Amino acid sequence: MVVALGTAAASVLGAGPATAASRPGRHALSGSQPRWLARAKATGSAPAAAESISFGILLKLRDNAAAEATLAKISDPASASYGKWLTTADFKAQYAPAQSDVDSVRTWLKGQGFALRDTLGGMYVEASGTTAQINNSFGTTVKNYSYQGKTVHANSTELSLPENTPSAVLGVVSGVLGLDQGQALKTPGDTLPGPDTGFRAGTPCSSYYGEKTASAQPAANGKKQPYVVCGYQPKQYQSAYGVRDLIKRGIDGRGVTVAVTDAFASPTIAADLKTYNRKHGLPAFGRQQFSQITPGPDGYDLVDECGGAGWYGEETLDIEAVHSLAPGAKIVYVGGADCSTGLDEAWAATIDNHVADIVTNSWGTGTDKVEDLGQEFIDFYQQFSLEAALTGITVDFSSGDAGDETQGGTVPEAKTVDFPADLPYVTGVGGTSVGIDKHGNRVWEHGWQTAYSPLSTDGKTWGTPAYSSGGGGGTSILFDQPFYQRGVVPDSISKYFGATRMRTVPDISMPGDPNTGFIVGQTQEFTDGTYYDEYRIGGTSLASPLLAGLQAVQSQKAHHPVGFANPAYYRKAGTAAITDITAPRTPVLQVRTNFVNGEDAADGKQFLLQTVDVQTTTIHSTRGYDAETGVGVPGPGFFK
Repeated sequence: MVVALGTAAASVLGAGPATAASRPGRHALSGSQPRWLARAKATGSAPAAAESISFGILLKLRDNAAAEATLAKISDPASASYGKWLTTADFKAQYAPAQSDVDSVRTWLKGQGFALRDTLGGMYVEASGTTAQINNSFGTTVKNYSYQGKTVHANSTELSLPENTPSAVLGVVSGVLGLDQGQALKTPGDTLPGPDTGFRAGTPCSSYYGEKTASAQPAANGKKQPYVVCGYQPKQYQSAYGVRDLIKRGIDGRGVTVAVTDAFASPTIAADLKTYNRKHGLPAFGRQQFSQITPGPDGYDLVDECGGAGWYGEETLDIEAVHSLAPGAKIVYVGGADCSTGLDEAWAATIDNHVADIVTNSWGTGTDKVEDLGQEFIDFYQQFSLEAALTGITVDFSSGDAGDETQGGTVPEAKTVDFPADLPYVTGVGGTSVGIDKHGNRVWEHGWQTAYSPLSTDGKTWGTPAYSSGGGGGTSILFDQPFYQRGVVPDSISKYFGATRMRTVPDISMPGDPNTGFIVGQTQEFTDGTYYDEYRIGGTSLASPLLAGLQAVQSQKAHHPVGFANPAYYRKAGTAAITDITAPRTPVLQVRTNFVNGEDAADGKQFLLQTVDVQTTTIHSTRGYDAETGVGVPGPGFFK
């Protein structure tokens, strides 16, 4: 039988309405107590009674099953309704909570003394109030906890609503976000730090695959191996993935808008982009071609806890990657106030305000376990990603950089995938390793799963390879198999955890291996000063914006939005549009050089032998769909 997306949602949209609580006279929000509290330690303190805490009330969709049935029709290339995306107004009128229900919730919040902000999608009401107000209204005590090395605050008990809460509110409230920080303590009013610590790729390295051989290093597999690239240039990726000739003809993503979401905002981004474009022969951004939506200078939180400056590199990578493959596309950078609820809300607002046709997101959680994420957090992303898919917005998420989290198969019980990449309504983007020759051709491409062999102390031999990193992939424990994966994903993958077929990731892949990565330009802080410089970088953080760039070109050429792309990708698997990625027939090896101090050779160099696409015990590159690269990578027919 055909499994509709409604089945996928049923696995997680289970919070249900407010029900009678064990506390007399109140209505519990079932499942709202963070499960991670059992693994945390109370610090004995709590946020001050007058401290302001921002939160949001998530409301249930009016008809979730009908919304998913509609999506199955309009996203299926074989359907007569294909591509008939809804407007945001259509979505709200047909599937979002009724306006009367939204008004009831807003009125109730006002009555509790909370300050109200936006209502996103007609299904998420943003508010704020003091700790004392929150404790009183939600029948809990917000406390501080030590968890995973950080101090965080969370509701110490299950949330509940007062006995006299109107039935209209009880019937529509799905959950509350923002009270459970889960990872870091919010510190309002932080300002952003300066540029991140400088880094340079070690030399020797090559300008294209195979240019330089590591003749001074030991042989491996019977011969001397090549040095890794210094970082592929934009035009090398353009050639390798079939857009260079299109760009020359003016098919460069113009008329398409791509949003990049991250936390915080680099203070040097405008200058860095100008320098990068000039150095690499890319067109400068035209008037209003690049814009930013960010909080004010004092609107950032959790800067230290989130590693604020580290996000600058992510932002820079994402924007430069998109512009490199779609130099005509408009790019909007959306920066969250923090890497917690602030980023969640910025992402949702990007969708609800239809800021862009394509949204690329190079971040994730490293897990899809309910006890780590919280049910209301999952529901929030589920509902807004459904809105995006229905309204024709393409949403790409990087699938992670730690394979299946089993450390190369050595800890199989840790197997998991990244959320939100495993949402049924987004495209989970995996990573590959790729060799591009001096003519811009792909001479090989395999799944990105890297093992490194260290150089012996005498410099004569390579040691035993140990797993390092790789594109995220595997089987979700949250979502049943969506309709578009049926008949394509093998049962050996979809049924990994039991008899039920589940959602698997990734869906499609692009280059992610840092050793075959992208050259990025950014202002950084070096020992001799702060200035612009360039370095090689990778990760599925690269794969997602690269795919977004190709999608922008594809959209312009097709004269319509790509929209929710997964059904098309799975339908085209095995055709010229998608190139299948398989394991190497013989080992693919290359030598990486690191500067010990990260900047230069003053403190010495380290040499490592990379094994490309090492076959782990739980995810593999195989013919057809696999949990390492999905259906494959965009092929020569991708733009037809």
